[in-house]
Amino acid sequence: MLVVPVLFHSKLSASGVNQTGVNKMLKTAGDIISEVQQHIECVDVATAKKIYDESPDAVIVDVRESHSADESKLTDSVNISRGLLEMQVHKECPEASTVILTHCGGGGRASLAAYSLKQLGYTEVYAITAPFDEIKKVFG
Repeated sequence: MLVVPVLFHSKLSASGVNQTGVNKMLKTAGDIISEVQQHIECVDVATAKKIYDESPDAVIVDVRESHSADESKLTDSVNISRGLLEMQVHKECPEASTVILTHCGGGGRASLAAYSLKQLGYTEVYAITAPFDEIKKVFG
């Protein structure tokens, strides 16, 4: 279970809103991504390619929305948008030991997806934390 300490800003009102009207008790997507990246394996494109080439049954999961995948996708990837991942991944990856590489447009959603996959029980999960164009150049 992920436990994260909450730090309180000294200029918060009783409602948690600071002088600029921003609720400092809320986390940003970047905060959550940084937290989950502490619990998953993030890899660059070269490392991802090496893992993929050395694992004959590896699956590359594109967690972008389907319209993005329809515009451009990796040759060997399967598209399961992040919002449907937990419900559909078992169809493509029935074994907990399946090597899974997640990717998106920049690494954030791939990291969140990798964390969810680990929570589901997958043991060999890697998030490719690079821009899609870099991934596409290497993976085709």
